[in-house]
Amino acid sequence: MTLRTIKPGNRGYLYVNSHPTGCSTVVDHLWQQIPEPADDRPGPVALVIGSSAGYGLAATLVGLRAHRMRGLGIAFEAPATERRTAGAGWYRTARTAELAAEAGADFTFLNGDAFSDGVKEEAADRIAARFGKVDLLIYSVAAPRRTDPVTGEVHHSVIKPLGSDYRAKTLVFEDGTPRIGELHLQIADEAERDATVQVMGGADWQLWVDALQSRGLLADGFRTVALSYVGSDITAPVYRAGTIGAAKQHLEDTARTLNTRLDGAGHAYTVVAGAAVTQASTAIPSIALYTSILHRVTGDGWQTTVDQAAELWSRLSGDAEPDLDDQDRIRLDDWEMNPRVQTAVRAMWDRIDAETMDTRADTGWFREQVGRLYGWDVPGVDYEAEAETAVPWPASPWPASPSSGV
Repeated sequence: MTLRTIKPGNRGYLYVNSHPTGCSTVVDHLWQQIPEPADDRPGPVALVIGSSAGYGLAATLVGLRAHRMRGLGIAFEAPATERRTAGAGWYRTARTAELAAEAGADFTFLNGDAFSDGVKEEAADRIAARFGKVDLLIYSVAAPRRTDPVTGEVHHSVIKPLGSDYRAKTLVFEDGTPRIGELHLQIADEAERDATVQVMGGADWQLWVDALQSRGLLADGFRTVALSYVGSDITAPVYRAGTIGAAKQHLEDTARTLNTRLDGAGHAYTVVAGAAVTQASTAIPSIALYTSILHRVTGDGWQTTVDQAAELWSRLSGDAEPDLDDQDRIRLDDWEMNPRVQTAVRAMWDRIDAETMDTRADTGWFREQVGRLYGWDVPGVDYEAEAETAVPWPASPWPASPSSGV
């Protein structure tokens, strides 16, 4: 037992520790938002890559509770040490596994670098031994760097504009109090753009599908989706028209490549999600202010990651049509991109300043949402009580795989 009273260690959006009870409670709150299935038929065999955070976590929870998903979730999380807690995703995964077991789900989790050949091989071994085929691959990975498994080169992503420098308003919390700041980002060079595409584009998604296909593990009617984002023209210079946008375009191009390779035996889609407060999105300049304004404008119309994951699952399960756009993408962002919403957000963005910030943006809400990503600011949690930090990674209920030794 490693019981400790934990205090948040953060500066702005960056937290160096997480709270086990808070992270577990966040998962419980998400789980309670999801309806149980209408019948007890087993669901699809799914591989969720990036299952511990953001949309990947939401898709995992909805799949487990509402669709009786079977299969494997993959995340890359740090364990607790003597000086630090485990990563927030570690604690979220531990609680997700408990809820999955209570629901009788035939699902387990693997902790490892999804970019590596070793993790792909181990995941394929586990799927082959337990199920024989996989019906669905959900790819939701956000990472700052990627090691190319062929060349060994380490690529680092950057968040920069392309074509011209970017100057805009931004939201900062350096002293714990939100305020409007000014941002200046210089344009990325070609090497930085290409590196970002290598990390956040579709290269690894394609390798995953190739690895499963080469082993004969794709079920008839196999589907795979990768999460993307378009967003507003307000944030376009630093997002869709920047280095990240180049990566997202590559991701969408990869879907077309995969459809050619699958040759009718399956289908690949990119999924354009709406805005969300995630560990990945908080690293993008101006997104915090934009999201705070968007939440103020949409109010009860705000769609959480669970809301959007539920909509995605309804389309993947056949309960609703895929409803593709003119680029064959599944769109979950109509609530955000509604012209009336965007007009209102633009008007507030243009007029917001230090004096009007409290009436034109939900900055306090945003700050609380960031804290909850790490298990802080969660209602009902006693932060004065000691918490167990050395939570074990979920043990697999499956028989050991001969080649992986686990």
